[in-house]
Amino acid sequence: AASGKSFPTINPATGEVITHVAEADAADVDKAVAAARAAFEKGAWKKMPASQRGLLMNKLADLIEKHADELAQLEALDNGKPYSVARAADLPLTIACYRYYAGWADKLQGKTIPVTGRYFTYTKHEPVGVVGQIIPWNFPLLMQAWKLGPALATGCTVVMKPAEQTPLSALRVGELMLEAGFPEGVVNLLPGYGPTAGAAIARHMDVDKVAFTGSTEVGHLVMKAAAETNLKRVTLELGGKSPNIIFNDADMEKAVEGAHFALFFNQGQCCCAGSRTFVEEKCYDEFVDRSVARAKKRIVGNPFDKNTEQGPQVDQEQFNKV
Repeated sequence: AASGKSFPTINPATGEVITHVAEADAADVDKAVAAARAAFEKGAWKKMPASQRGLLMNKLADLIEKHADELAQLEALDNGKPYSVARAADLPLTIACYRYYAGWADKLQGKTIPVTGRYFTYTKHEPVGVVGQIIPWNFPLLMQAWKLGPALATGCTVVMKPAEQTPLSALRVGELMLEAGFPEGVVNLLPGYGPTAGAAIARHMDVDKVAFTGSTEVGHLVMKAAAETNLKRVTLELGGKSPNIIFNDADMEKAVEGAHFALFFNQGQCCCAGSRTFVEEKCYDEFVDRSVARAKKRIVGNPFDKNTEQGPQVDQEQFNKV
């Protein structure tokens, strides 16, 4: 970091500091955007055939698969989710995401358009340019893949801010990208805080698009900053309230299990968590009784214990909200 500052990343299961990470601010964002712009306009990335981009992304997927145990451990250590869940869900989905977009890299084609007169009219798809990406702490690896996959497949370069609560797996993937052979400046990872590094990305005049996943409140700020500067393109994936409706003719055992999975998966830290359950009056009492009994059996504990169903909330702020 240009300032020399760092911040601690905390193990939410123990409250202990895992390590200190360099804290990016606006000056670091400027440097990263300049590197991304140079890679986009002049570097090897610009000259690279689309098929080669796909090969690099597949190579990254192979390396993530090779180091899947390590990355799942980092997710459990930094985020608090059970290791078994990270290994069985987050890692396979992350790998599949990179491979999916790798397959698209050389299949983004334009079209010819029939128009009146002796004209040849066509569309040509081109990369947007430098993309700023801000990802959340609930699915660090997977959200990184969801953001990087389409941007890299289309030939964009990236300046990404991982969540300050969970930077470790994103940084490890950055190391694997270097090992895979991605050119310098294509992906720039900037751990830091939203009001400093995140805001600097959203308002930067040389960022062509910003993609943000997080709270609706911050989504408003990102869109406002983008509009007030260079009117950059914006993609937002924000919070929601997902209803779960249970009728009297439901298999009550399956209904309870499904409702608990929807609500408690990933410690309830999911944008589509089933946080509202509507139950038909005829089966309300039975559902509540069964639900209470299931909740009492739920094993909350050490993320590295194979029997743990639910780890800690990601930090004290989220714990207080719950």
